[in-house]
Amino acid sequence: MGASKIRRKMKMGTLLITNGTLIDPKNKKNGKWDLLIENGVVKDILKSGSVGAGLKPAHKNFQVIDAKGLVVAPGFVDLHTHLREPGFEYKETIETGTASAAAGGFTSVCCMANTNPVNDQASITQYILKQAKEKGLVNVFPIGAVTKGLEGKELSLMGELKKAGCVAVSDDGKTVRNAQLMRLAMEYARSFDLPVITHAIDPDLAERGVMSEGSMSTSLGLRGIPNEAEDIIIARDIYLAQLTGARLHVAHVATREGVELVAKAKKKGLSITCEVTPHHFTLTDDAVSGYDTNTKMAPPLRSEEDRRALIEGLRDGTIDAIATDHAPHALIDKEVEYDCACFGIVGLETALALSLKLVESKKLKIEDVISLLTWKAASIVGLRKGDLAVGADADVVIFDPNQAWTVQASAFQSKSKNSPFDGMKVKGRVKTTIVSGKIVYTM
Repeated sequence: MGASKIRRKMKMGTLLITNGTLIDPKNKKNGKWDLLIENGVVKDILKSGSVGAGLKPAHKNFQVIDAKGLVVAPGFVDLHTHLREPGFEYKETIETGTASAAAGGFTSVCCMANTNPVNDQASITQYILKQAKEKGLVNVFPIGAVTKGLEGKELSLMGELKKAGCVAVSDDGKTVRNAQLMRLAMEYARSFDLPVITHAIDPDLAERGVMSEGSMSTSLGLRGIPNEAEDIIIARDIYLAQLTGARLHVAHVATREGVELVAKAKKKGLSITCEVTPHHFTLTDDAVSGYDTNTKMAPPLRSEEDRRALIEGLRDGTIDAIATDHAPHALIDKEVEYDCACFGIVGLETALALSLKLVESKKLKIEDVISLLTWKAASIVGLRKGDLAVGADADVVIFDPNQAWTVQASAFQSKSKNSPFDGMKVKGRVKTTIVSGKIVYTM
């Protein structure tokens, strides 16, 4: 990161962010506004330059950030982060994962349950929250398991998980194979007003597959995973949501048909949402041609037709959020044969720049990208995050949408460096990240 700094101890005081372009889509603000932060919340939004120098002497801990030429926005919210702790600290820890989040402009992350032990009971949720409070830089919201041990056999104690602090339930990393159990899970989750997040890959169709099935997998001699492996589970879970009245969120949708299924469900009035990752709307299965194991992920990179359908889903509102699916792995997990490598890549520190490519190509407006990364994501799991209204938590990102830079995975704040974007030239750089009025990252 060069001159970037992670700030672990910072006193709360009064902070004025001035001269920037404030974009707060939820509150329909886009213009030259100054943001006044006091005691961890947004105190006021003022016409740019209207705050006089007389304010400074009246506040003991007063700091000014000059954001000229920069965008000031609500801090990003990631619905899909793997922090790996407890159990896989050699890949990532809550400390390093939240540092990575801060460097990427994320002020809140929802962490998945596939830890060791699995987050399927209150004591694990409480441990995660304790570690986040002591060592984390950003807000951490745990997601509990749907089934005990992610084994797909017995439901977790969802009421206990919610009481402990979980905001949703998911067996992400695995699919709940048994449809009857998934039905019961949805009914159970509905009674606690918890959304169910589905990892939609049919394990039988996908068995031993390592990339998307098609001409590229054939030419590379790698076993493929057909689109239908995703589509069948998405369709099944939509029908189960219709049957149960549950809130269903489809994680990392990656196929054209998957987007169409969600769109049809929404037209029927079902409580269905979905997310897409930057790697799925940026890359296709052509990226696997060099056998780089950093292109191995689940769901796999799909065709150009699928990639375009994802972007269209973002454009027309079918897709509700951009999420990273930040999945750190150590070198030992990736520097092996493609068939043997772990699925997943890191994504927190490249999400903004990749998303802004959609703005540069005129597929989306910058307000749309910010919405998908902030309040729209937060609303899916019921978080009061993602906007800068007076009285809101002062979670803020300041970024330069035009700054060109080259991705250097070796400089990531994440403990792991498994990115297919290493060496890519991109635009859009986070300059400052603020959580509850405290500066946690500067570049």
